[in-house]
Amino acid sequence: MSRAFVKESDDDAVSGELPERPLSDHSNYVTPQGLEELQAQVKALQEQHEQLALLAKDDSEAKRKLREVERDQRYFNAQLERAIVVDPAGQPRDGVHFGATVEIADENDTRQVFSIVGDDEADVTAGRISWASPLAKAMIGAKVGDIVKWRRPAGDAEVEIVKILYP
Repeated sequence: MSRAFVKESDDDAVSGELPERPLSDHSNYVTPQGLEELQAQVKALQEQHEQLALLAKDDSEAKRKLREVERDQRYFNAQLERAIVVDPAGQPRDGVHFGATVEIADENDTRQVFSIVGDDEADVTAGRISWASPLAKAMIGAKVGDIVKWRRPAGDAEVEIVKILYP
């Protein structure tokens, strides 16, 4: 009989490996707040691991969740080990650098504000973009009044640097 028609046991499904969370090839720059967030995430995952380890002996759902937590622990521990803290307060004020909060305007004078942060800190809906994103790369080194080309999948756009702030 073909293996295609043999039901796998639930234990086989539980023991399946999850794909690892990919680590980027570039440096893991973080703000001081980003470092604190990474440390808090590692601590929270450790606490979750301890709780799930007790339940996982008899519960297949807990075993699955435990594998997810272990995968996330490997990722966040690696990110913490790779972290290079850059304090925005120490950045030069003459242009856009890591940690800057930048106000930009497009051709229609629509304005947006973004803070340039580390990969794990990025949250576009909160106005935080990774320093390795196309927009941040376009802005880094620019000064107020400069027009930069933002290479996007939807097509290139030019934006003007209107304001640069640092904490």
